[in-house]
Amino acid sequence: MTRCTVTIQVNPESVPSIPSWLAEGAAFAQVLISTGILKAIEERVQFVRARFGQYDTIDFVVVLIGYGLSGERTLQAFYERLLPFADAFMALFGRHHLPSRSALSRFLAALDQATVELLRTLFQEDLVKRRPPSTSPGGLSDRLGNHWLVVDVDATRQAARQRALPQLKSLPAPQRRLNRVCRPAYLGRKRGEVGRSRTTVLQATTHQWIGTYAGAGNGDYRGELKRALEATTRYATALSLPVSQVLIRLDGLYGNAAPVTDVLQAGFGLLARSRDYALLDQPEIKARLACPPDAERTHPESGMYRALYDCPDIALTPTGPRVRLIVATHPASSTSASIGKQRDGLVYELFVTHLPSPAFSPQDVLDLYLHRGSFETVLADEDVEQDPDRWCSCTPCGQEFWQIISQWLWNLRQHPQPRLHPKLGLLDSCCMALRNGRANRLPAAFQDRHLRLNLMGLSSVLPIILCIHKNAGRSAMALTVCCMQLASGIVGPAPCGLRVKKALTPRNHVGSVPFSGQPPPLKRFPQHPFPRGLKLPQRRLNQSHASQCFGKIGHVVNSDGIGSI
Repeated sequence: MTRCTVTIQVNPESVPSIPSWLAEGAAFAQVLISTGILKAIEERVQFVRARFGQYDTIDFVVVLIGYGLSGERTLQAFYERLLPFADAFMALFGRHHLPSRSALSRFLAALDQATVELLRTLFQEDLVKRRPPSTSPGGLSDRLGNHWLVVDVDATRQAARQRALPQLKSLPAPQRRLNRVCRPAYLGRKRGEVGRSRTTVLQATTHQWIGTYAGAGNGDYRGELKRALEATTRYATALSLPVSQVLIRLDGLYGNAAPVTDVLQAGFGLLARSRDYALLDQPEIKARLACPPDAERTHPESGMYRALYDCPDIALTPTGPRVRLIVATHPASSTSASIGKQRDGLVYELFVTHLPSPAFSPQDVLDLYLHRGSFETVLADEDVEQDPDRWCSCTPCGQEFWQIISQWLWNLRQHPQPRLHPKLGLLDSCCMALRNGRANRLPAAFQDRHLRLNLMGLSSVLPIILCIHKNAGRSAMALTVCCMQLASGIVGPAPCGLRVKKALTPRNHVGSVPFSGQPPPLKRFPQHPFPRGLKLPQRRLNQSHASQCFGKIGHVVNSDGIGSI
């Protein structure tokens, strides 16, 4: 048997791969500059401290924007991926120097509440300013034709792990870095010793965040609710909507009389789950439960049966407001109910609302509250795509500053952005969507780049990078598509998110690549044939020859052994 000689050449120089999220950072940089958001932050969010060095506030904001887009779990991992491309990344935003990790930490630690409120005000103004005036903010219509805007207010928690330290009289008291931002709290199913709560405000139709308010430990849920109502009032005023047409949905955390009174006194509509089961002992409610139910409801997915009793005028307290109470009952199972009060073989659930009876039937009230489960889906999507509860600072102001920027990025991804090209003009209006979300993929929002191809010469392209997940290993591969004006698309492997075996389906026998997601409709252009002087090997041409590719992938030319068009 003949032995062959294998020669291995190793280059000692490290050649880091381009991060998969850098393309989205370039798109965001163009949007932030073209819409004036970056300039507004630079001019209106001012913070001055001693020994600031050569950096400005906007430099640290740019770093946090990149951190939010990257999906890296820690700032250390983000800096390790960014440092080889630091100058190029900062140049996208018109900045020159990347702040070090220590400089960023000192900046966030020195932030005051006034600077955080400046950023929050700008964030809430931008939410309304970029909405086209002719579009509707969404919502729902009741049975009488009245319009309602639905806003969800709910709290989420983040736990922090702490090492066990020896507790001896001869040793000083332990000093924890997270003592200012975390406290012992109820953590639910999350593992940790201390926690931090965050109250979020969501526009239920557009899935855009209106605000975020955080606190150490369990937080001041009633004070944060009042701040959420103030932000919702400003949002409704900017949309020229009376607050009486804004419906606030709350979960059982706000299910006692005091938070309900705060919402009703602010003039909002209300739908909340009540945890005041002492109301079941009121004589008028007992009398109503002794009668047949007003309606019956069976959940289409779980099959749970509920009997609904409508109590139209119930006093929460002897001197408090009077509300409409919906009592839902269902038979108790062998296991104890996690939600509701079990009595005499029945589980009672209470729903407090201020919605009028003719406009909303008991079934409508129940369906509207149970549809609030979509809020948990949005929170789960935010945890995957943004993860705003990542620890950036050990101070309350620094952590909340980062969380506002994170919500801003989420809203920008949801908002339609015009697609511009210097030569082709305005192509379309599409959405900077989440990479593994339900909307369209990341659009082309880049300046012209010139790529020298072996066969086509110098061409101006508009790159579209179909990124997969951001938190996976660096060795994973994905497909990169470049849409060209005169020819078609070039497909090739590039470092990106998940492993190819899990993220992409195998290629077919003709070498084409499937396109994931529906492409947005684009402006059509006439076909441009290849130059006559272009000669391609016959074995690499198939029957479909060359056609133009805008957002789709066809069978055109297999230009090399790696990718196809």
